[in-house]
Amino acid sequence: MNKTLTLTLLLAGVVTATAAFGQTPATDPDTGLPVVQPFRFPASPAVAPFWAKRVTGYLTTTDGTRLRYAVLLPRATGRVPVILNLHGYDAGSIGGLAYRQRQTAQNLELDRRLLEAGFAVMGVNTAGTGCSEGSLEYIRPQLGRHGADAVEFAAAQAWSDGRVGMAGSSYGGASQLATALNRPPHLRAIAPGMVLTDYREALAPGGVPQPGFITPFRLIFRTYWQDLVAATAKEEGDEACLRQVERNLDAEERSQSIMHLVTSHPLRDATMGSHDFGRDLHRIDVPVLSMEAFQDQAVTARGGHYQSLLDPAKVWLVQTNGSHDLYTVAAFQDTVVRFLDRFVRDQPNGFERDTPRTTVWMELADPVDGGAARRAAATPAWEVKRGSITAGDVSVRTFHLGAGGRLGETLAPGAADGFVAPGTGVAVNDLGGNAFWGPLPADWRQTQLAYTSAPLVEDMMVYGPASADLWVAATAGDADLQVTVTEVRPDGQEMYVQRGWLRLSNRTLDTARSTPLRPVHLEDPDRLQPVLPGRPVLARVEVNKMGHYFRKGSRLRVWIDTPAQTGGLVFDTFSLQQRVHVLHTATYDSVLRFGVLRDVRGPAAPAACGRVLMQPCRPDPLAATP
Repeated sequence: MNKTLTLTLLLAGVVTATAAFGQTPATDPDTGLPVVQPFRFPASPAVAPFWAKRVTGYLTTTDGTRLRYAVLLPRATGRVPVILNLHGYDAGSIGGLAYRQRQTAQNLELDRRLLEAGFAVMGVNTAGTGCSEGSLEYIRPQLGRHGADAVEFAAAQAWSDGRVGMAGSSYGGASQLATALNRPPHLRAIAPGMVLTDYREALAPGGVPQPGFITPFRLIFRTYWQDLVAATAKEEGDEACLRQVERNLDAEERSQSIMHLVTSHPLRDATMGSHDFGRDLHRIDVPVLSMEAFQDQAVTARGGHYQSLLDPAKVWLVQTNGSHDLYTVAAFQDTVVRFLDRFVRDQPNGFERDTPRTTVWMELADPVDGGAARRAAATPAWEVKRGSITAGDVSVRTFHLGAGGRLGETLAPGAADGFVAPGTGVAVNDLGGNAFWGPLPADWRQTQLAYTSAPLVEDMMVYGPASADLWVAATAGDADLQVTVTEVRPDGQEMYVQRGWLRLSNRTLDTARSTPLRPVHLEDPDRLQPVLPGRPVLARVEVNKMGHYFRKGSRLRVWIDTPAQTGGLVFDTFSLQQRVHVLHTATYDSVLRFGVLRDVRGPAAPAACGRVLMQPCRPDPLAATP
């Protein structure tokens, strides 16, 4: 079990998840209501220790904070290189009781591979989590400073040869970037996946509040501490750890909860800005192996834009369709071990020679239906392999929204189209299985707009972010928009590709960082722009990164409606009931701009619907519409 599956199940509903594992929810005797309990891990077969020795203790950071750590040593003799994991779940308890029962946020199979390769694996709990002391600050600068302290501590231990790398995803991926920008002397390389470099992008993508992140994230934290960390501490008789767990649980509820951050700082003020370290990542000077999933249902792929700040001579990138947990894929773990062997251990294993700078896994699919273990065996149908992809490798292709729901390469002007907002957006989700696509609401013709292109005359590899530059006029002021890109296939199926969101008052652009394909919004409280009823405004909506191969004969479609649940993203939309009009005239030309990666030739036959991860299909709902 890993934290991603835990998050997925929590999003399905805590009581539902508990019942799914054969447990009947308890009933509160006073209210008669089901007791909402933290998620309980299902029973798993115990794993025998695959390490030679386990070392535990506390390290003290330069600011005096005591952090809990645990180290698994390989069977190799002598001093060994160290791979560090730093996160807020159970990193400081690896190798303990819960870990041996496969109840851990650690990537247990990767840990095994690293130990077999002769690395030590070290886990450290961040401040204010598990049984580490200090204040929980999520991804503020403290995270990187403490990470640098942990690197130097690991390098100085008697069992360490002084060479340290980092690996892991999600929280453990963000911590690598935060650590590396501090340039600790003994850090050799990092392998981050599915990162979040800016909390604002998880809490309010495009400025639209997304409270679906908050409660599951809090419950995950608390479950790991009070169940898994505490179980290991009890086994070891560590009363100090147990007391610290209680203090951390109390602090998370009273003063250090992410709930306080969201309610006290709903916009990008100075405090929220301190949870964004993305702009400083140009300071990283070690080799980086990065992984990202385009349809990441937990944090989206927006954090991956940091890669453009790094020295391209030191970066290798693996990108794929799919979900937040794909760091577990066996093929990628092979690459991680070779990367760390080359740059942490300094082994001349040919990594630079035979590993492309950019590898895009196309149409990654499950080999079997269902089951949590399926992700490790997922394989792409084919791959795009390139050097470092620059802006010069991507051409901009523009489609104009036009009358009659047309999407064309020339403008077809006509009267504005309108939809009711807020309406019932259509969910795209992943609850422990392949993604599903919710049905269209009965009144979808009132609450959604769709624009569809003519059949493509040649194949097209869409790559990177897209920009929906929409001229809109709302009848009652501010509104939230969702833009969904799909492929309408010749077989009559419509396949989900990607989404983006924007609150109209958040439309002010950071002109220094925005490009034709990626609008970057300031989100500064002083730069919010009111929306006057009936007055057209230009809303540039960032559609998140994608890597999708549109084949000849397919049609491109864009839907515009109210933000809807997308994986773990559950939106809290805002506006008076109104009509939002999308304009398409010579004066107000609404367009969709894609990046097209040149010279890509994929297989003629598309992947089977229903197997491509996080890209579900449905029968084309407009097939019978004139």
